[in-house]
Amino acid sequence: MPLYHDDDQAMLAETASQFMAEEGGIAKQLRHWRDRDCKDGFGHGLWKQFAEMGFTGMLVSEDDGGLGMGSYEAGIVLEEIGRNLTPSPFLASSVLAATALKHADNNARERWLPGLVSGDHVYTVAIDEGAKHRPETIKTKAEKSGNGFKLTGQKDFVLHGASSDMLVVAARTSGSDDDADGITLFAVPKDAANMSHDAVRLVDSSMATHTKFDGVELDGDAVIGEVDGGREILNAMLTAGRIGAAAEGVGVASGAMDMTVDYLKQRKQFGKLIGEFQALQHRAAHLYSEVEIARAVTMKAAQLLDGGSEKADLMASVAKAKVAKAAGLAVKEGVQMHGGIGMTDEYDIGLYMKRDRALQEFLGDMYYHAGRVADMSGY
Repeated sequence: MPLYHDDDQAMLAETASQFMAEEGGIAKQLRHWRDRDCKDGFGHGLWKQFAEMGFTGMLVSEDDGGLGMGSYEAGIVLEEIGRNLTPSPFLASSVLAATALKHADNNARERWLPGLVSGDHVYTVAIDEGAKHRPETIKTKAEKSGNGFKLTGQKDFVLHGASSDMLVVAARTSGSDDDADGITLFAVPKDAANMSHDAVRLVDSSMATHTKFDGVELDGDAVIGEVDGGREILNAMLTAGRIGAAAEGVGVASGAMDMTVDYLKQRKQFGKLIGEFQALQHRAAHLYSEVEIARAVTMKAAQLLDGGSEKADLMASVAKAKVAKAAGLAVKEGVQMHGGIGMTDEYDIGLYMKRDRALQEFLGDMYYHAGRVADMSGY
């Protein structure tokens, strides 16, 4: 498939670009909520606007009230979210949680999807159980209790955990902590008894939680998919989320690069625009090529996922690793080429570095995914 947008995708890109620039800009959203120490880290009013644009239900089927689009289209929106550093629960709710809910039964979809599509509800996923992303090990346990389950354990760095109306929780229902099988996904409502959140603000000003489950009672309807058969759903959710995170990272890299190039065209030193210095031109050209490669591999990963290819998981890790490297370069070059002012909060370039740092860790850093690529490629 070609690595460019068709007419409908180009129209979506133009719409998303204009919307995020006007409604999701740094001053209007990120700085606004950060400076007010907002407990959510994002604006629910903007989330309702996302719904009005149809973004919240992009991956929800038309039968369930959504747009029935794919990972590629979600990536278009996420790139603009990244470019504008727009704080929103889109990645956690409309990509990760929505992907999991595709595998739920009709009753669960009828319960949870309308609130997502309408923008009335925010959802998230609770997977990791430590400082690093290691979904291969699941220690949180769900033991049989009457007609349902009793959930016990802790999940770390749950994005928007305290702000979410429902958490998709990966728990172990059989086997040992490192077994691939024996995983079950549960839809846990926010008002579940014996669930508590310890909120933390991340480096990019977004909010996450360390969430504890101390014998949370769940009925059988909370199960997403099959008991002990959640690993496949979890993997599908992670693949979609990693491609989405890569797409947002491309937007972060592009936004930082554009800001830096604009600065090179304005700042004068020794009587000349610093963009005229050949050394800086070479660095800018190298950065451009790296960002374009990262964008291409992310687009390819999304196309493979939407096409049902078995290579989608591999390419998702390729994209996540490549984007981490390219975005890391973009924000570092941006801060360096801005000079001393690049280290101040007054200039936005530093905010791109902070968002890149958080995104790199989310769903696995560059080294984790490079290792996965090596393993899957047989090296």
